[in-house]
Amino acid sequence: MSNNNEFTVEVIKEHKHTAARVLKISTPHGEFLTPTFMPVGTKAAVNSVNIQELVDCGSQIILGGNTYHMLCDPGMDILQQVGGMHKFMSWHGPMLTDSGGFQVFSLSKNSQICKIDEQGAKFKHPVTGKVIVLNPVSSIQAQKIIGADIIMAFDQCTPNVEDQSIVHTALERTHRWLQESIAFHKTNVYSAHGYKQALFGIIQGGLFKDLRIASTEFVVAQDLDGVAIGGETIGYDMDKTHEVLNWIMHLIPKSKPRYTMGVGLQPSNLIDVVRHGVDMFDCVAPTRNARHGALYHGYIVRKNNWIEFVSEHNNGRIDITKKHFATDNAPILEDCQCYTCKNYSRAYLHFLIKSKSPNYSALASIHNIHIMHKVCNVMREEILGDL
Repeated sequence: MSNNNEFTVEVIKEHKHTAARVLKISTPHGEFLTPTFMPVGTKAAVNSVNIQELVDCGSQIILGGNTYHMLCDPGMDILQQVGGMHKFMSWHGPMLTDSGGFQVFSLSKNSQICKIDEQGAKFKHPVTGKVIVLNPVSSIQAQKIIGADIIMAFDQCTPNVEDQSIVHTALERTHRWLQESIAFHKTNVYSAHGYKQALFGIIQGGLFKDLRIASTEFVVAQDLDGVAIGGETIGYDMDKTHEVLNWIMHLIPKSKPRYTMGVGLQPSNLIDVVRHGVDMFDCVAPTRNARHGALYHGYIVRKNNWIEFVSEHNNGRIDITKKHFATDNAPILEDCQCYTCKNYSRAYLHFLIKSKSPNYSALASIHNIHIMHKVCNVMREEILGDL
């Protein structure tokens, strides 16, 4: 934990050949260096991995506690009483949380569960059926009780649709909700537990260049602590993600952290967005992939004044469920320094997953998270060592 109850950003080094850079970001709960991958603890825990394992993997900052899920369970009263998400999870480093906007987007596909209007969203609690209202004020209120160091303005996540009127309507709401989020946040910039919080705004605009540019200019004009790039496109469709980043990155001041939401399906995705100048990213995929047998396998090489994740396997991962691993005594990845690779074989992991052992998911997730952090470490080394 830091003695400094502030949020500060320092540009340490910019890469000579790309837009990549290293930032030092200081928060009330410590500092971290970018580029950085944030493991996702949607329901107050990163699935299958405990806090010490996250630390040992090299995690600097996590996404801890999704606002929608925390409202549903355990609820804000309990989080307030226990002193916020850091104490609740026993994670003592920097933490980011989200506004619930993406979950509202997902739930609203079923109007019986969730409805969005100009004021925000109303959804039914999945167990009790109680109606919960999520809007710019209630989202920021909840995030102050969660107590993350970085909180997000409430937004309407934009779907990948060709109808520009739908995207434009969502964009106008997001901008209005951003201003309402800022106004409420400025009444007290501290969490309910006394720590200063940084507020990031979210760029929307879907697949439309003019809307993405307009949204970027609007968000940047609010002079927030950082800028996120969101929408269903980002991370889900990497070709379109690159296109969006090409449209807008030059419009975001270098002094602001840039966060692509949901990027991290595979290690190469991190390398690709950092080349554009992105600093932060999160994704549930590394642990989800691990639980289903997809283990990252590849090597980081320097090429064309940057780095690449090179693999002989599709999507840079092996499927440990395949029967030819049953007698394979090699680690998941030769020379990998994660706890799993240093201690266990492919044969053992194959046995665990086929026998549905609860021990499998932790060992597999440790490896995948380690690889994401390793990629970030090498990118930082490449930027800092660039002459």
